[in-house]
Amino acid sequence: MSFRPDASMPAPPRKGDAAAAAPLTDGEWHRLHPLTPLLKGGIFLVVILGYVLNNLRDQIVEVFIPGEGGPQEEGDPVRYVYEHGVVGWVLLGIVVLLLVLIGLFYLSWRMHEFRVTGEIVEVRSGVVFRTHRKARLDRIQGINISRPLIPRLFGTAKLEVAQAGNDANVQLAYLGAKAADDLRQRILVLASGAKDTDRPRYAGASGGLLQDRVDEFLAPELDPDAVHATRVVRVHPGRLIGSMLLSGTTVVILLLVVAIIVSISLTGQYFLLVSLFPAVIGAGGYYVRKFSKSLRYTIADTRDGIRIGFGLFSTSNETLPPGRIHAVSVAQPLLWRPFGWWDIRINRATNAGNGASTNQQVSSIVLPVGTAAEVRQVLEIILPELVGSAVVGPEASMERMREGSAEAVGVVDDSLTTSGDRGGFVHSPRRGRWLRPLSASRNGYRFVPGAVLLRLGAVWRSLVVVPLPRVQSVKVTQGPLERALRLASVHVHTVSGPVSARVGALDAGDAQRLWSGTTERAVEAAATDTSHRWRDGQEARPTAGTSGRHAQAPTSASGPWPGQWTGVAPAAPAWLTQDGPPVWTGVPAPEAVR
Repeated sequence: MSFRPDASMPAPPRKGDAAAAAPLTDGEWHRLHPLTPLLKGGIFLVVILGYVLNNLRDQIVEVFIPGEGGPQEEGDPVRYVYEHGVVGWVLLGIVVLLLVLIGLFYLSWRMHEFRVTGEIVEVRSGVVFRTHRKARLDRIQGINISRPLIPRLFGTAKLEVAQAGNDANVQLAYLGAKAADDLRQRILVLASGAKDTDRPRYAGASGGLLQDRVDEFLAPELDPDAVHATRVVRVHPGRLIGSMLLSGTTVVILLLVVAIIVSISLTGQYFLLVSLFPAVIGAGGYYVRKFSKSLRYTIADTRDGIRIGFGLFSTSNETLPPGRIHAVSVAQPLLWRPFGWWDIRINRATNAGNGASTNQQVSSIVLPVGTAAEVRQVLEIILPELVGSAVVGPEASMERMREGSAEAVGVVDDSLTTSGDRGGFVHSPRRGRWLRPLSASRNGYRFVPGAVLLRLGAVWRSLVVVPLPRVQSVKVTQGPLERALRLASVHVHTVSGPVSARVGALDAGDAQRLWSGTTERAVEAAATDTSHRWRDGQEARPTAGTSGRHAQAPTSASGPWPGQWTGVAPAAPAWLTQDGPPVWTGVPAPEAVR
C-alpha cells in the first residue's frame, strides 16, 4: 500500500454490523453523535436546573398543598425575585441564556468533524480557535473505547486513537456504541495492512431503545466471538479484593492508625482522631473506585492484537496492535508471596491516561493480579507478537509465531522464583553482595530468542522482558564504588513507563557482554520486524521462487538491505543456530581504557 497523504480506502461493505461503521470510513468528513454537546457540556445545564428546582421546592409544595411550604429562608433568591415583581424578566433572561447555550452547542457540534481514510484518522474542531489533529494508521499504539456511566445510558461511547508522544491522542467523543465498536474494527483492518475486510458479524434484531440499553448493561464485557478472541484470561473478583487489601496503601493506613492509637495512649489527647477520618474516607473511596473499575477485567488474544477490558458501571476496553509493547514486567510484592500472586505491567509509546484520556490503568497494567498459571496464559498472549518473528521469521503465521515463542514463555515462567545460575542466568558475583546484599543471587540476565530477560529483586521479585526489536539503546555505567569492586550496571532503554529495564552489580565483563549481545541481537531482530503491518500479505505469503511484491523489490548496489525479501528464506541469526554458549567478539576487557 502506498502512503499518499490523502489516499482513500476501498469502498467498505455495507451489510451486517459493518454497516454502522462503513459510512464513517469512506474518506469523507462526518460529525459525531447529536447528543455530544449535551454529554460534553450540557450536563452543567442539568446541574443548574437542579439548583433552581431545589430553590423552588418550597414554592412548588405550597402551590399544591397550601400552608405546607415550610418556613422561608432569609435571602432566598427565588422569593426575592417574586416579591420584587421581576419574574417575567428573569424568565426571559433564562430563556435567552438557554437559547444562546443551545446555539453555541449546536455550532460546536457542527464544527467538530472527523474522517477516516486509508491512512489517517483526522479530527478538526473549534469555533474561534480551530484544532486539527491527525493520527497515522501505521503508527497507532492502541484504540480505546470508554463508556462512562452517563453516556452509556444514552447508548454512546468515546473512541480514542492512541499515538506516541505527549497529548498526541485523537478522540472521537461521542459516537454511537455500535458505530464505535465497528469503527474500531474497520480502523484496525486498515492499519493491519489486510487486503480484505473482515466478514460482517451477525447483527441481532433491536428490541427497542430501552431493551437495547438493558442488554448493553447485562452483556459481558467481552464477547470472544464478536472480537475473534482465541483465548481469554479473566481476573477473579475475590483475588482482586485480596490484592487491594494486601497492597502498600493498606500498610500505610494501618501504620497511620497504629501511630494515632499509640499517640493517644501516651498523651491522652483524642484530637488526633479527627485526622483519622479524612484518611479513612479517602482510603474507602480509593478502594471502591479501584474495585469498580477493575471488575470484569479481561485480557483476550485477537488477530489484531491484545484486548484489555475492565469496568462495571463505566467500562473501558482497548486493543493494542502487535509490536506496540516495548517492555514487560512480571512482579510480586512481598505480601502477595504466600498466595503466589503476580502482576504484569508494560511500557507503551503513549501517555494514555493523561489529560482527557482514560484511566492510566488501561495503559500500563495488563494483569492486575493473577496466579503463576494465569501469568503464563497472559505471556502466551503477549509474547508471540514480541519474540515470535525473531524466531520463525516475519513471514510466518501467528500460529507459527506462538510455537516459536514457546521457549521464551517457558523460560519466563520457570524463572519467576529461581536464583543463582538456574535457568541459564548470568548473575552478580560474590563481591556484588556489597551493593546487593539480599538480591545478588537473583540479580542477573539471560537471552532468549527475540528478547532479553532481567531477573531482579529478592524481597520484591520481578522479571523484566524486553523485546529485541523494541530496544532503543543500551547503556553501561560504572560509578566509583562499582569501579573499585569491578562491577557495572546496564540499562536497556525503551520508551518511558512503569517498567525499568536496568540491572546493576554485574561483573564488568558480564555487563559488557550484555551490552554487546543486546546491541547485536536488537539489530538483527529489527531487520525482520513487520509488526507495523501485522496482517499485510498474510492472505498470500510469497514463497521461494515465486514472483510478487517482495520478490521484485529493487536491491541496492551492494546487495539487499536488511529485512528485504530476496526470494529465499533469510538465514537464521548465528546466535540462534550455534551450539553451546554464544561467542562475542570485539568486546574490550573490563580493565581497558575507554
